[in-house]
Amino acid sequence: MLRRWLPAGVLLATGIALAFAEGPLPLVVLAVLAVAVSPLAFPRSIPAAEAQRRSAGDGKPIIYWRPGCPFCLRLRATVGLRARRAHWVDIWRDPEGAAAVRAVAGGNETVPTVILAGEPLVNPDPRRIRAAL
Repeated sequence: MLRRWLPAGVLLATGIALAFAEGPLPLVVLAVLAVAVSPLAFPRSIPAAEAQRRSAGDGKPIIYWRPGCPFCLRLRATVGLRARRAHWVDIWRDPEGAAAVRAVAGGNETVPTVILAGEPLVNPDPRRIRAAL
């Protein structure tokens, strides 16, 4: 649980430290970045088994991600409000999700990994995913 919040915590702590020396601006900037890289910026994650079950029923893609991943953040920012049209699985919270990613990414936990219409896409172009949503 701690590692999910570590990048955000480091950014926030750095902002607080800089605020004492530089004023409030670094704190504000780093606090905004902390929220962006935290789990709060992503739709609520569900377990991989639940995502697979739901995807089989509704055809929505499954997006495997982890907090602090800049590529996941880029994907999340690109899909914007369409993010709710997919099932999100945090691989740091769900060992089954991590195993599913390793199965299609050559043994690596490369995220984002998207299952789109049954086809696994490892670190896909975010514009392709936005168009599919």
